[in-house]
Amino acid sequence: MKTGSEKIVRMAELEIDPAQLEAYLALLAEEIEASVEKEPGVLMLHAVSVKGAPEKVRILEVYANRQAYEAHIQTPHFLKYKTLTAGMVLSLNLVDVDPIVLSAK
Repeated sequence: MKTGSEKIVRMAELEIDPAQLEAYLALLAEEIEASVEKEPGVLMLHAVSVKGAPEKVRILEVYANRQAYEAHIQTPHFLKYKTLTAGMVLSLNLVDVDPIVLSAK
């Protein structure tokens, strides 16, 4: 049985307006850096794009628990990112995933 103390792992699949991609990526980088630096419950945020399709951005998100995720989406840096990128994001699909192996060096 799952409890509230389990990690939250999610894959965000975004499609960005190609004309605004550079501005979007700058805001994304700023948001990820602030989140990882300032929030102990944000364990990992990795952003990549689909090879050959830079407007298709994928973000692997790992939070310590549900409370860490809920706190994250209320932070000033996340709200700034959501507000300023709203007109840049053509589509957003959030996929909750179960971690199999999460390893980093």
